[in-house]
Amino acid sequence: MDFELAGEITNIQTIAINLSIRDRRRLWRWYGKGRWRKLKGEATVRLPSGNLRYAEVHWYEAHGIGKKEFKITKFLD
Repeated sequence: MDFELAGEITNIQTIAINLSIRDRRRLWRWYGKGRWRKLKGEATVRLPSGNLRYAEVHWYEAHGIGKKEFKITKFLD
């Protein structure tokens, strides 16, 4: 993650659950087995340059493991 979240994530939607996640085997191997979900939402992010942008972010999340691998998919501002 080459950015940091500068605010709360809003408009959170689940886009894939467990077996429908293509990278689930890699997630199991790297972070452990769990009921993985892929989610998306909108948040203000701070880029390495220091600029604040409003963006759509995607990440993986599992109960007991937490949120992993945030990425920006597009800027919304």
